[in-house]
Amino acid sequence: MIEINGENGGGQVLRTALTLSAVENKAFRMENIRGSRSNPGLKNQHLECVKAVQRLSNAEVEGAELGSDSLVFKPQELRNESFTSNIGTAGSITLLFDTVIPIGTRFSGSFRLTGKGGTDVKWSPPIDYLKQIKLPLLEKFGLKASVDLEKTGYYPSGNGEANLTVESSEFEPIELKERGELERFEVYSKASKDLESQNVADRQADEAERILKNSHMSKPVEKNVSYRKTSSTGSTLVVKAVYENSVAGFDVLGEKGKRSEEVANEAVRGFKKFHSSDAAVDEHMADQLMLYLGLFGGEIKVRSMTSHLKSSIDILEEFDRSFQVEKGENLLIAVEGKRI
Repeated sequence: MIEINGENGGGQVLRTALTLSAVENKAFRMENIRGSRSNPGLKNQHLECVKAVQRLSNAEVEGAELGSDSLVFKPQELRNESFTSNIGTAGSITLLFDTVIPIGTRFSGSFRLTGKGGTDVKWSPPIDYLKQIKLPLLEKFGLKASVDLEKTGYYPSGNGEANLTVESSEFEPIELKERGELERFEVYSKASKDLESQNVADRQADEAERILKNSHMSKPVEKNVSYRKTSSTGSTLVVKAVYENSVAGFDVLGEKGKRSEEVANEAVRGFKKFHSSDAAVDEHMADQLMLYLGLFGGEIKVRSMTSHLKSSIDILEEFDRSFQVEKGENLLIAVEGKRI
């Protein structure tokens, strides 16, 4: 049984371990779950990930309860079963989906999961990042998956809903070393219905477009603006940069007291910081791709070694994956993943 210290890396370490455990049929014990956090142990969103993977792998589990700081997970055979997972809070639906997508690709038929909770919340990718950035990028390497948003869920109420569909997929190695030329931008701006009278989503999109066009990029900007009925007030902005060989996303959540123009400025600043480097994927995508490099091999070029990226490598190495990290100019890193 694989022994894991879950103190560092937060819920990401747990989710990665669950996915690999199910796919590889390897049992693990994790102690000190989220031990470095101010509120350690399993929270609702982590527990729902455990329950979902348990259901898909017919696993024997010990410690699957709120607040638990240890977990024993013993997967059996994978089984395709579509179901609904209700986090019950504004916990992240996108992180739940991220956990089960690689498992869903192993089934012979379609797999479908309905998630209920938060679709656009702090410390996780908003639903448009998953739908418009991550899934299209992974599609280039074989993933067949889609997400349909039924209802947006902001903090604190959540009450969002989305449907994930995954088909059997054959992956190629994830090769993202050169992003190529910048081709265009896509701006996804969304706000709760109660902010429509203030034109919040329109102002976010318009300001992002204005800044991009004044940055001497000379690339088309496509705006997608929407207002949604939600249980809590909120807004989201995702700026997608489409390159010849890759895509990158920069997202910001609106907050009370934060002007729409400030939200747009923050998102575009993230893009400019990325664009000034030679990285092929954005910082958050790099973390999320490590699991796929561990499963299918490949090589990516990123801007820097973040703590999240380091945690991802550490947990994957526990499952007999090897990663070669090479520093180059401008702190660029080439990460090559392979099975030992």
